[in-house]
Amino acid sequence: MQKNFSAHFKSNPVFDHVSAAGKELKVPVYVVGGYVRDLILKRPSKDIDFVCVGSGIALAKEVAKHLGNDAKLTVFKNFGTAAIHHKGFEYEFVGARKESYRENSRNPVVEDGTLEDDQNRRDFTINAMAISLDEESYGELLDPFNGMEDLRNMLIRTPLEPGVTFSDDPLRMLRAIRFATQLKFDIEPDTFQGIIDHVDRIKIISQERITDELNKIIMTDKPSYGFQLLFHSGLLKLIFPEMTDLQGVEKIHGKGHKDNFYHTLQVLDNICEMTNNLWLRWAAILHDIAKPATQRFHEKAGWTFHGHEDLGAKWVPNIFKKFKLPLDERMKYVQKLVRLHLRPIALVNDRVTDSAVRRMVFEAGEDVGDLMTLCKADVTSKNPERVKKYRSNFKKVEKRIREVEERDHVMNFNPPVSGEQIIEVFDIKPSKVIGDIKTEIKEAILDGRIKNDEKEAFELMIKLGQKHGLTPVEKYLSTSSDK
Repeated sequence: MQKNFSAHFKSNPVFDHVSAAGKELKVPVYVVGGYVRDLILKRPSKDIDFVCVGSGIALAKEVAKHLGNDAKLTVFKNFGTAAIHHKGFEYEFVGARKESYRENSRNPVVEDGTLEDDQNRRDFTINAMAISLDEESYGELLDPFNGMEDLRNMLIRTPLEPGVTFSDDPLRMLRAIRFATQLKFDIEPDTFQGIIDHVDRIKIISQERITDELNKIIMTDKPSYGFQLLFHSGLLKLIFPEMTDLQGVEKIHGKGHKDNFYHTLQVLDNICEMTNNLWLRWAAILHDIAKPATQRFHEKAGWTFHGHEDLGAKWVPNIFKKFKLPLDERMKYVQKLVRLHLRPIALVNDRVTDSAVRRMVFEAGEDVGDLMTLCKADVTSKNPERVKKYRSNFKKVEKRIREVEERDHVMNFNPPVSGEQIIEVFDIKPSKVIGDIKTEIKEAILDGRIKNDEKEAFELMIKLGQKHGLTPVEKYLSTSSDK
């Protein structure tokens, strides 16, 4: 692996601008952190961090002058940092500093420092490397903790003794697992033991920062690796106990059930091969979350988890609230998929009516495709014949869904009769009976008793109104058969 990057820096003139600005301000300047790591690993990156032994804000302002009108400068005075957005790149500037957390504080204590201090406070050796932009040593790699060797060996290791690194900022425990999952690296044994020894320190970290790291793990190619590290370190039990409750197999009279924790991880990995949708991945994580609470043993039936889909759906809002995830349509989307995830497999039977298919499509709406994706991911059998059978069954269900939707148009259901029409036809004031009539028309369409069109719905509305003791205005009564 190379140790001088001056040739690479010629591809982006910003490095020369930063070097020149540092020279004008008489402060040493370095490229640091993730960009250096990704440069060595040949991973694309448009976020570049610069450290100077001086004022990061002053350096950013000087660089912005060099870049001209295209540069958008943002100063974070309270943090002593600044950022420049320029031609799709994000550049961050900070002065070298020391940083540490007090015993029970969520906010770090920050002091000015040297480059050595700045590298010492970095989380891992692979993120503690720097490249000089000084004129005399331009492009040279500064690697005090052998980060290059750890990159070669695919290892996550702390630059200082793990207890010091994790005590200073406990979020680094999650970051170690996140980087290992993203880069497909191992965590060096002493470093992992350091996580185990300091798991309780995670309690001082804000939920937003924890959730951000968790989402980054979820968005990796194979998040099961990260979740297993979280589980074995003890972190998962503290940040997501509902998930650790899934782990384990109970046996009675020789009958056991599958380990729902490892099943969930397999479902998550499966769905990650099909989609980058974060919320669909969350649905995979939560689809069986209520199984421990609904687990029952019956002498004849064995283990059952009746109603786990409905209870799981009820849990989704509180889990989202705890993780400070959005409580808007994204939460409702996950809740819907958890509630419906068993429905498609129940539609395989040839004796299942079109009404049952119609109702599922109505409830899933435009998300019926994502629901089918979740159901396919939920097949984790190691028996190839069983997997083949399930896949064949799902193709049948998808065919029936297409046929029913083409005929009945219930995916984006709009009532063919509105409340305003009911008021006008029967000359009544807004009341509960209007909602009752609309519901009965909807049920008739879903049951297949009438078609989803205005004529049949209007005729049924007249009959239902009369059943409720309403009399249509004469002109509607006389023309209803023509509607």
